[in-house]
Amino acid sequence: MRVVPEGARLDGTSMIAGFHGIGATGYWTVKFLITELKAQRKCFIDYEHAPAVASQVEGRIATPYEVYSNGRLSLLKAEVSPVRERENEFYRRLGEWIMGSGASEVALVGGLDESLRSGGAPYRVVMTSAFLGKGGLPSEPLFEEDKLIVGPVASLLNFFEMSSFPAYAVLAFSNTEHVDPRASAVAVDFLSKRYGFSADTTPLIRGAEVIENELKVMEERERRPSASVYS
Repeated sequence: MRVVPEGARLDGTSMIAGFHGIGATGYWTVKFLITELKAQRKCFIDYEHAPAVASQVEGRIATPYEVYSNGRLSLLKAEVSPVRERENEFYRRLGEWIMGSGASEVALVGGLDESLRSGGAPYRVVMTSAFLGKGGLPSEPLFEEDKLIVGPVASLLNFFEMSSFPAYAVLAFSNTEHVDPRASAVAVDFLSKRYGFSADTTPLIRGAEVIENELKVMEERERRPSASVYS
């Protein structure tokens, strides 16, 4: 893995990182914040085992892994997941670079299966020991001890815990069957309070309503008896 341009640093910034997972919550949270905060692309993360894909956003090439910045915030946007056989290696090397780049803390964003929700806040938080040592997140709802976190968020939390680095994850309850912008709105609201910025989540809520309405129409069509007549 290499960072382009070489020597790019995140000195003193808090990094927000999100990945594809339940409801694509982390990915859409970061993508929304980049637009909402008008963050500027700072550097690329070139990984030799990244899938061979590219896309175009706002008239320019969007590479698989990019870091954006806005004042004291850095945002890691991951368009794709690394090949499965190299996932652990990628997240370990990513964690090493983040720590060595001078970031002050990392906020990981992910989704939780909404069927596991038992009332209360629409999210849970989990923190490394080093983050707790800095004061943690008092009064926030903690991730239950009998549940498991999986995927990139788990890999990075484990790495940062073992490395005594301050990091935490905010996990919003999300639909497991489709993209869930409503869960991303929950994460954005949490992060805006944590880092003192304002963000209008109306587009995310409207996106969620569109998806929910389309699903209702599909369900009604499936329940409707066939109008075909056969003889």
